[in-house]
Amino acid sequence: MAATTASNLRIGELSARSGRTVHAIRWYEAQGLIPGVVRDTGGRRVYHEHHVDWLDLMDRLRRTGMSIAEMRAYTALVKQGRSTLKQRQEMLYAHRTRVLETISDWTLALKLIDSKIDFYGEWLTTGHRPKRLPEDRLKESAILLDRAQPKTMRRRRRVEPSRRS
Repeated sequence: MAATTASNLRIGELSARSGRTVHAIRWYEAQGLIPGVVRDTGGRRVYHEHHVDWLDLMDRLRRTGMSIAEMRAYTALVKQGRSTLKQRQEMLYAHRTRVLETISDWTLALKLIDSKIDFYGEWLTTGHRPKRLPEDRLKESAILLDRAQPKTMRRRRRVEPSRRS
């Protein structure tokens, strides 16, 4: 059996280098999410160094909420070459905007969780239910957070009726 060159990787080597299982790599490829995979004369897949980074990008896009359909569309654009650079940039910019919105939402959710932890801590320490509810603390912090954001990042937040817990 011929040894692979430094730039050519077999699927097991790609798995070890990328931290993904062979099964996951095959799934990505079956979904059309790995461009530029060729086969050698024996029909075995041959990967390259750039596939390690590509798998990392695909994993991060997925973890940040990009759909498989969007990932396929992005990969298809990459396969088309330089003529799609602007489209790819726009696609990633739109995804970035969604990620920032999610981070903002999760930041507020984390503030509510922290406030609830503090609420219970105060209750346990004093033996009395605190007068200020976590929801009230969250509304105050949401107002401060909204004021701190640039106007282009602000968006209307739906205020739900407070629930006593």
